[in-house]
Amino acid sequence: MCADTTAVDYKDTLNLPETDFPMRAGLPQREPEWLARWAEIGIYDRLREKEGRTPFILHDGPPYANGHLHIGHALNKVLKDFIVRSQQMLGKDARYVPGWDCHGLPIEWKIEEKYRAEGKNKDEVNVVDFRQECRKFAEGWVDIQREEFKRIGITGNWPQPYLTMDFHAERVIAEEFMKFLMNGTLYQGSKPVMWSPVEKTALAEAEVEYHDHTSHQVWVRFKPVSGGEKISSEDFSVVIWTTTPWTIPQNRAVAFGPTIEYGLYKVTEVHEHSAATVGEVVLLANSLAESVMQGVRVTAFEKVADVAADALEGMVLAHPYRGAEDANGEWDYDVPMLPGDHVTEEAGTGFVHTAPSHGDDDYQLGLKFGLPMTYNVTEDSSYRKDLPIFAGMHIILPDGKEGPANVANIKQMAYTKALFGKAKLKHSYPHSWRSKAPVIYRNTPQWFAAIDKDVNDGQDTYGKTIRERALTSIDKLVKWTPQTGRNRIYSMIEARPDWVLSRQRAWGVPLTCFVKKDTLPTDPDFLLRNEAINARICEAFEAEGADVWYTEGFKEKVFGSDANPEDYNQVFDVLDVWFDSGSTHSFVLRDRPDGAADGIADLYLEGTDQHRGWFHSSMLQACGTKGRAPYKGVLTHGFTLDEKGMKMSKSLGNTIVPQEVIDQYGADILRLWVAQTDYTADQRIGDKIIKGVADSYRRLRNTMRFMLGSLNDFTEADRVAPADMPELERWVLHRLAELDKVVREGYSAYDFQGVFQALFNFATVDLSAFYFDIRKDALYCDGDTLQRRASRTVLDILFKRLTTWLAPILAFTMEEVWLERHKDEGASVHLVDFFDTPSEWLDPELAAKWAAIRKVRRVVTAALEVQRRDKVIGASLEAAPVVHVEDAGTLAALKTVTFEDLCITSGIELTNDAAPAEAYRMGEVEGVAVVFEKAEGEKCQRCWKILPDVGTHKHEGVCARCDAALG
Repeated sequence: MCADTTAVDYKDTLNLPETDFPMRAGLPQREPEWLARWAEIGIYDRLREKEGRTPFILHDGPPYANGHLHIGHALNKVLKDFIVRSQQMLGKDARYVPGWDCHGLPIEWKIEEKYRAEGKNKDEVNVVDFRQECRKFAEGWVDIQREEFKRIGITGNWPQPYLTMDFHAERVIAEEFMKFLMNGTLYQGSKPVMWSPVEKTALAEAEVEYHDHTSHQVWVRFKPVSGGEKISSEDFSVVIWTTTPWTIPQNRAVAFGPTIEYGLYKVTEVHEHSAATVGEVVLLANSLAESVMQGVRVTAFEKVADVAADALEGMVLAHPYRGAEDANGEWDYDVPMLPGDHVTEEAGTGFVHTAPSHGDDDYQLGLKFGLPMTYNVTEDSSYRKDLPIFAGMHIILPDGKEGPANVANIKQMAYTKALFGKAKLKHSYPHSWRSKAPVIYRNTPQWFAAIDKDVNDGQDTYGKTIRERALTSIDKLVKWTPQTGRNRIYSMIEARPDWVLSRQRAWGVPLTCFVKKDTLPTDPDFLLRNEAINARICEAFEAEGADVWYTEGFKEKVFGSDANPEDYNQVFDVLDVWFDSGSTHSFVLRDRPDGAADGIADLYLEGTDQHRGWFHSSMLQACGTKGRAPYKGVLTHGFTLDEKGMKMSKSLGNTIVPQEVIDQYGADILRLWVAQTDYTADQRIGDKIIKGVADSYRRLRNTMRFMLGSLNDFTEADRVAPADMPELERWVLHRLAELDKVVREGYSAYDFQGVFQALFNFATVDLSAFYFDIRKDALYCDGDTLQRRASRTVLDILFKRLTTWLAPILAFTMEEVWLERHKDEGASVHLVDFFDTPSEWLDPELAAKWAAIRKVRRVVTAALEVQRRDKVIGASLEAAPVVHVEDAGTLAALKTVTFEDLCITSGIELTNDAAPAEAYRMGEVEGVAVVFEKAEGEKCQRCWKILPDVGTHKHEGVCARCDAALG
C-alpha cells in the first residue's frame, strides 16, 4: 500500500462534463438572438412545406389594436402558442394566423380623446378624414403589438396577419351582413337597448361591465282611477319601487304578479323624516310589506285586508304626475295594471313600474298589451327639449357623472304627493367598459338580426332559426373545454333577445343597406334587396375599402339602373364590432390559403368572458350565414389576478406588465408561469410567484446542462441497444415510455400544467435526484465500459425527448439546448416532431422491482443524512451500512443490483437478520432498518470511494476500477 497518496492528482483523467451551455441563462439578452435566427431561417414557412399532414387550425380571436399588451394578452397568446407548437410537433400542420380587431369604439374613443385635447369637435370633421385617422391609429398599434407578441416567442404568420380593416375583410363583413339582409332576418325595430350616454351609442352585452354604484331608490304612490271596486277600501295607493327615478316620466303601466298574495296596509306611526303619512293605506305584497315599511321609515303599521291578485285585473291608475302644475297635460293618461310573470317577491313592493322604452321586461309586457313607446330621452341621455318640467335635463352628464334628472324627478314626486319614501342603494350596475360611465336602457331605432325567425337560406341541417342552429351546434358539434363553458353559452343563447347589429358611430363597416322613403319598417318593401347592387357594393369595398360608402355619389354609382336612388335613404350606422370579429371565419378561415378548407376552425381559445363576446357573436353570425358554429372546439381560460387574488388595476398599483417581466427574467419565465398555472381557473401572478417560477426554471436548466456536459463527445459508436443495457437504464426507458403517453395525451387535451408537472418531476426527482446522482460515478470515472456507454445512450435518448417535449413551453431555452448539440445551419428544435418512443420500452415488472428498490434506498439515504447532520461523516462514500430487509423478495431484488452504487456508498451489506433496536427506521417504509457503519480501507484519489484494495494496484492510490480506467 502506498504510504502517501495525497499528492496524486487524477482530475485530468476523469470524464468530467464539458459544455458551453451557461448555468446563467441571460434570457433577456439572448432571446432576441433566437428570434432573429428564427426569422432568418424562416421556421414558420419551412414547417408549412411539410407535406401530407392533417391541418390543425387554431383561429385567433383578435385583440383590439389600441394599446400595449397587458398580462391577459400574454396569458392568452402563450396558451395559443403552446397549442400551435405542440400540435405541430404531434405531426399536424398547425397554422396560426394572428389577427387584430381594428374597428369600433375603443379606437374611435382614442381619436375623440385626442380631438378633445386639441379643442376639436369630432362632428365638424369630415367622416372619411376621421375614419382615416382611426385607421392610422390602429395601424400603429398593430405594428407595436405585433413586435410585443413576437418578443414573447409567439409563432405564426406575422408578415400576413388578418386585420378587420383590410379592404377584403371590410368587403366580406359587408357581404356577410347582406346575407342577413337577403335571408329575411334583418329588421329595423325600436326597442330598449343598453345605451352609453357618454359615447352616444348602443352597446353589446360584451361591451358592458358591472361595478358597484350608488343609486337613488324611491317608493312611489299610484292612485287608482277606476277598477278598484273589488278592494275593500275607498282610498289607497298602489306602491312601486324603482332605482331609476328618471324613468317615471316614461311610465305606461304597473305590473303585478298573478300568483302573489297582496294586502292593504295602514300606516299608524312614522319617523319624523318619513314621506309616508299616518292613516294612509297602501297596497303591497304581503311578503314584502315589512321591508317596504322599514325602507320608508314607517315605525308602525297594521294590515287592513287581504287582496287577491285577480282583484287587480282591470284596475286603472293615475300617473304620479297627473295634473301636475306646468305639465301641460303630458301625463294625464291612464296607467293600466297588468299581469306580469316577471314580477317576483325577491325585492321591491310586489308591483313593477313599467316603462316600455327603458327595459326589456317592460318592453315585452308592452308588446303583449300594446303599450305605447316613449321617446323622451335623447342620445346624450338628456330629456327632449319640449318635455314639460324636465326639458333638457341629463340622466348622465357628458363626463359620466350623474345629471340632475333623478333628483328633479324625486322632487316632482314630492310636489305631487306621489313620493312614499326615498333612500340610497349601493348595488351592482352596468357601466361602459370603455368610458367606465354608467349606461341606461333606452328605446332607439336600431337594426336587429332576428334569431327566432326562419332563415331562408336552405341550410336547415341544424335548425331553421339562428337560435335553433346555435343551440344544436353547442350540444352536437362543439367540444367545450372546460365543459362548464357549454352550460354558460347555452343558457346565454337560450335566453338572449335579438341581436342589435347597429351602432351610432363612424369607425366601422357600415350597414350596407338602403331603406325606401315614406315606408314603415313593417312594410315588405322597406328594405332594398337587390343582388346586383349588393355585388357592386362588395366590388367597391374590395377596391377602396368601406370608406367609399361615405363618398359623395356612392349610392347613385352602385344603384346603376337597378333601382332609383331618389327612392331610397342610405343607412349610415356602423356594424357592431362583434359582427366584424364574428365574421372572421369567412374572410380568414374560408378565404385564406392558410385557413380551413371548410371554413371551420379546430379551436377557438379566449377568456371566459368571451362566452358573451367573441364565441357568442361568432356563433350567431355563422349560424345566420352558414347554418352552424364556425368552430369544432372552444377552450377558455380564467382571468389574471395579483398574488392576493385581487383584480389588477392601475389605481391599485398591482398590475404586472409582460414587458417588465421579460426585461428582468426573459420571456421563457413568463411562458413557464403560464405552464405552471391552472388556466381554466383564475390565475395569480406577482413578484414572489415569478421568482418561484424562475427557481423552477433554474433547476430544469441545470438538468439540461448536466445532459449536455455528459454528451459532449457522444457518437453513434457509443450507442448501446436497450436489450444490452443494465436494469437502471432500462427503468429510465420505461419511465420515458410512460411519459410519452402522458405528454401526447396532455398536449392533445391542452393540459399544459399536467404535461409540465410530469416532466418537471421526472427531471428533478427521477433524473437529477436519482438517476444522475447515481450514474455520475460511472460517467466520470469509468473507462470505455458498457455501463458508461449505456448511460450516455440513455442521456442521448433523454435529450431528444425532453428538449422536444418542453419546446412548446420553453421555446427559447429548448432551442438553445438543441443548438448546443446541433450546430448545423438551419437547425432548430422547432422543426422537429416529438420522437417516437417504442412501446416495448414499457416494462411494468421491472418498474415494480425498482419501486421496491427505491423504497429501501430512501431509508438508507435518510439514515446517512442523520450521520451527516451529526457530523459523523462528511459524505455518503464514507459509509458502508448494514441494511436489514425483512421481505425475502425485496432482499433478493436488492442482491441483483450493485446496491452500494445506488446508495452512493463505498460498501453495503444486505441481510434478513433481525435488526437491532438502535437501527434507523422510517415509519412509511416497513420491514427495512439501517445500521450505520463506516467504510473500511483507503480513499481512492480518483473516485473517492473508500475501499480495502486502494493502493494495491499499478497506479498510486486508486481502486481496481480506476486502475483499469487509467490503463
